[in-house]
Amino acid sequence: MEIWEYSATQLRQSLDNKEFSSQELIKTLLQRIDQSKLNAFISVLDLENAQEQAYASDERRSKGTSLGFWDGLPIAVKDNICTACLRTTSGSKILKDFVSPYDAHVIEMIKQQGGIVIGKTNLDEFAMGSSGEYSYFGPTQNPCCIGASPGGSSSGSAAAVSGCLVPIALGSDTGGSVRQPASMTGIFGLKPTYGRISRFGLVAFASSLDQIGILGRNIADIAHLLEIIATPDPRDATCTLQKAPSYDDFLAWSWNGKTIGVAENYFHEPGIHPDIASVCKKSLDATHTLGAKVVTIELPEPGIALSTYYVIASAEASSNLARYDGIRYGSQAPLQNLTKDESPLTELYMQTRNLFLGQEVKRRILLGTYVLCEGYARSYYQKAQQARQSIRNQINTILEKVDYIATPTSPIPAFQIGEKVHDPMRMYLCDLFTVMFSLSGHPAISMPIGFTQQNAPIGLQLIGKFFAEKDLLQAADSFPQPGK
Repeated sequence: MEIWEYSATQLRQSLDNKEFSSQELIKTLLQRIDQSKLNAFISVLDLENAQEQAYASDERRSKGTSLGFWDGLPIAVKDNICTACLRTTSGSKILKDFVSPYDAHVIEMIKQQGGIVIGKTNLDEFAMGSSGEYSYFGPTQNPCCIGASPGGSSSGSAAAVSGCLVPIALGSDTGGSVRQPASMTGIFGLKPTYGRISRFGLVAFASSLDQIGILGRNIADIAHLLEIIATPDPRDATCTLQKAPSYDDFLAWSWNGKTIGVAENYFHEPGIHPDIASVCKKSLDATHTLGAKVVTIELPEPGIALSTYYVIASAEASSNLARYDGIRYGSQAPLQNLTKDESPLTELYMQTRNLFLGQEVKRRILLGTYVLCEGYARSYYQKAQQARQSIRNQINTILEKVDYIATPTSPIPAFQIGEKVHDPMRMYLCDLFTVMFSLSGHPAISMPIGFTQQNAPIGLQLIGKFFAEKDLLQAADSFPQPGK
């Protein structure tokens, strides 16, 4: 096995055994990223800076003063998470040269352990998309099937992990942006409970939905990273004070007596790929042999959740993106192009946003502004909030009777780049099974369980109780994969 195929856990052991140094590891991965055709990265740490950090890690290890599990290990970060050492573009032309003056909370935690942020990964502009095609920096390729989308919006993080450019990566999940690309690239993708991980330093899309998540090739790596980044942060009022789960407590777990709730109608939704329905059912059936019990439940209709999500997310995006006006930060339209048709300030706003924001971002801003307008807010936004609370209550009631809820992660496997980019409604349907649990705030993980007949990866989504990430990760770690 090549060094780039190692998991973070294997790399940690190899570094401790002095099989190779952190400097050798980082140099190898930087060379591999440079040669990659996946377009997974927007910015990459320069070799001199990377080697300096790796050398410091090797020195600490030789003296027995290692800072922790992640000391000297590379981590990729979605480019809507602020880093002081690399620019943060959010995949947008308006922020193409922006460098944050501070690190996000999760970056601070990684650096405290000596982890090396090796690069910033590609994404749909401002995390608005399900295919990675809405990035100003071009689409990301799916390493499992070149020419196909890796999903989105955390397209670059998923492709980097699946393509063995890095062992693990951070993404963000607003309506499925970690889970859906994880499913389409054959890896694990965790969306934690809302509030588990601080959002300080995460560029806002929809604040009541945004969460930082983790993409990895195995559960152990995800658990080790969650343990260090899920720490209390007073700068985020929604961040919990609960202690993050420790990987050391993951032993002595069994499926015996566990109950999985499955909504049968989710496997008969119009547009669901037959191979996905079939493989997911086989995997769920196989849990019987492990001692689990699968029961039928009634989840809210996914179409209702999808409509609710796009009203709320677009409304919050309209508000959050008002700050990109060409005045405070980011790119600005040339002043000499202003005419006298509008007030100078209004025209500067209009021209800046028209010139530097992509079509999908504009579409969602317009939709969000509309549903917040006087005369429409009660009909759309307030009703969507009521529907959200109803969805949350229904899922809480279900999780009082079962340990987990299981659904397909995505109704379709990876699709060809360009296939849906001009049809927003078809693109939005990619989030059909994930948005509900973003609205409710419950933790959810996508697990690779098999492949379609055309060898496209299939993911199954498992949802757990609030702040029960440890239990959810343990279940995912031992979930049967008969379709692989």
